Amino acid sequence: MNAVLISVMLMLLLSLARVNVVVSILLAVVTAGWVAHMPLADTLTAFGSGLGNGASVALSYGLLGAFALALAESGLPHAMADGLARMAERGTRGSAIKWGIIGALLLLAIASQNILPIHIAFIPLVVPPLLYTLGQFKVDRRLIACVITFGLVTPYMFWPVGFGHIFLNQILLGNIAKAGLDASHVDVMHAMLIPAIGMLFGLLIAVFFSYRKPRDYDLDALATVEREGGRYTKRSLIVAVVAMVATFAVQLAADSMILGALAGFIVCVLGGAVSFKQSDSLFQEGMKMMAGIGLIMIAANGFAAVLQATGHVDTLVKGSMALIGENRPLAAFLMLLVGLIVTLGIGSSFSTVPIIATIYVPLCIHLGFSATAIVAMIGTAGALGDAGSPAADSTLGPTSGLNVDGQHDHMWDTVVPTFLHYNLPLLAFGWVAVMVL
Repeated sequence: MNAVLISVMLMLLLSLARVNVVVSILLAVVTAGWVAHMPLADTLTAFGSGLGNGASVALSYGLLGAFALALAESGLPHAMADGLARMAERGTRGSAIKWGIIGALLLLAIASQNILPIHIAFIPLVVPPLLYTLGQFKVDRRLIACVITFGLVTPYMFWPVGFGHIFLNQILLGNIAKAGLDASHVDVMHAMLIPAIGMLFGLLIAVFFSYRKPRDYDLDALATVEREGGRYTKRSLIVAVVAMVATFAVQLAADSMILGALAGFIVCVLGGAVSFKQSDSLFQEGMKMMAGIGLIMIAANGFAAVLQATGHVDTLVKGSMALIGENRPLAAFLMLLVGLIVTLGIGSSFSTVPIIATIYVPLCIHLGFSATAIVAMIGTAGALGDAGSPAADSTLGPTSGLNVDGQHDHMWDTVVPTFLHYNLPLLAFGWVAVMVL
């Protein structure tokens, strides 16, 4: 009876059964404590101690929601839709527009991790205005979810710049060093190349096979949500663009999504794109729009603290190793699988690596894996589950942009597609990397 395995599986099954993700996480927390024979008071204390780790991200989501509605009020989404309509009227092929939008979203998602490290901040600002046009071309939103998630995960697990520098150099190599192995000489891009190719393989399958068929959406409902009939002026559009630049600049300068989103909202109000009288109601509406995602992030951080407190991650790994002895291929597969289970539960690769590194490094050294293979092992085990976790920002972010009209289900349209297209190839390609490096 392993608390980690049972509680994570319970959380996933409840979420797939359309039980609210926050409720699923809370039930999984209680179950984890019960299976680990922890007193309920200790379980709740551990859960409470972890909640604060997600508060900053949750507040950031709320402010980004307010900023997104402010941009919608400025008329920017309507202006973008008009521009695309004019392109179509001039004879631009619909397929060119469709693939141009998909390619732009992919590049923006990649840039958000390394070149312009704004992470998921761009999604509620950029994606909703494009949905009407994508709906006209009957593009399956599950494809867009897979495209964005690929751009959110693959760059940080392969390229040591921006968030990649934090994940690969600081968290991955740093925690491996703390566990007793100096891997500073290892080329992390070389170690993570094969796993990254696995992610690319999953993306190609999603784009060219899984979601090629057209899918219909209620465009009238989307037009209402996106304020398609709203008016805009040259001034309001300039203010909206300045607000977006201010958001990105402040976030980069202060390293804070909270201050960035607040700066953008203030620019919209002071510039007249949003009237001062309606600013309060608009701000509250935007906060409500993103409140659910914020609660999930907070609850997931509490769940991570409980899983650590049970000590059952160590038990799960060592119990698995006791069964297989010196079988290196099977050991590598099971360690990757444990990483997948842990990350699916807590929703963060950045939080998984510190949990598993102290256990994996001694085991890998004992089994005779090279330093490069160990980096690939722990890096892949951490990244596994980021795409496909109900509580990960790499799935919550795409849903926040794709579900503005209630026509995109978080679990079945984002979580399940990204799990199938990325975790399965990553598990296979990661195992190959560990065995050949």
